[in-house]
Amino acid sequence: MSDFKQELIRYPASRITEVAKALSGDLRVRILEALGDKPMSVGQLAEALGVAQPTITINVQMLEQAELIVSTPGANREKICSVTCKAILLELPIKPGDGLHRLEEIHMPIGMYSNCRVQPPCGMAGKDGSLFGSIDDPRVFYMPERTEASLLWFSGTGSIEYYFANPMPPGVPLDELRLKAEVCSEANSFRMDYPSDISLYMNDLLVGTWTSPGDFGDRKGKLTPDRWFHGTEYGTLVEWKVTKEGCFLNGSPGAETTLDMLGLHYREPIRVRFEVSEDAANKGGLNLFGSGFGDHPQDIVLSFVRSSER
Repeated sequence: MSDFKQELIRYPASRITEVAKALSGDLRVRILEALGDKPMSVGQLAEALGVAQPTITINVQMLEQAELIVSTPGANREKICSVTCKAILLELPIKPGDGLHRLEEIHMPIGMYSNCRVQPPCGMAGKDGSLFGSIDDPRVFYMPERTEASLLWFSGTGSIEYYFANPMPPGVPLDELRLKAEVCSEANSFRMDYPSDISLYMNDLLVGTWTSPGDFGDRKGKLTPDRWFHGTEYGTLVEWKVTKEGCFLNGSPGAETTLDMLGLHYREPIRVRFEVSEDAANKGGLNLFGSGFGDHPQDIVLSFVRSSER
């Protein structure tokens, strides 16, 4: 028999969905059966179950994520899989929010905005570096292809707004909302010294204004495709945060908006707007980076941190 790490693994209510998904596939149950007596390699599992090795690999990853099996390197770099326990215990939720993780995240592709106000020079590009439509044509921002954008930009003043669903059920208190995005100014080609006051609003209330020092193009972005040659290469990852006491911008105090002032309701979207306003001291436009451009492999991330006092 295999050497089980534990007799029993206890899963909190917040992991029920994850574990249930891992156990919901017939093939994954058969993998657990095959590993019941002894560890096996991915190749051995494929042979024993009569399934292609890539399919086994994908399903093994799902079981690993749920911590139902563990893998170790074997001979010839082959993955050796074994079960982690003999039994599991799932704790059922008993009050609103128990089925959620303390940190819930929504990843919003930058092209999935709901409203925009832009002026040329402006445009957007896909993950391969190809331009959408004609450069400096605001009509591009209303084309269906926009949903696949990995970089968008506008010059001067303007705004772009996203609607985020609120995953928190009624009665679940939040400690804070965090939003992270990679941004920088927008100049012709690029200019390292070209400030822009980029403000973030939630439900039309100011969270904070970050002054980008420039439009960065002095080196290749870590994720920026090779065929991209239009100047801007990367941005800065900026974090805006709203708490019960007020707002923070990259850890420093921001606006006085609080969570209570946002008027959050689980049936209503949370409106998030990036804006370079008409009254900004530095009207240097905006570049907004998605997961395939710049230095950071992410889109716009809105995090919901719920209260630890449960």
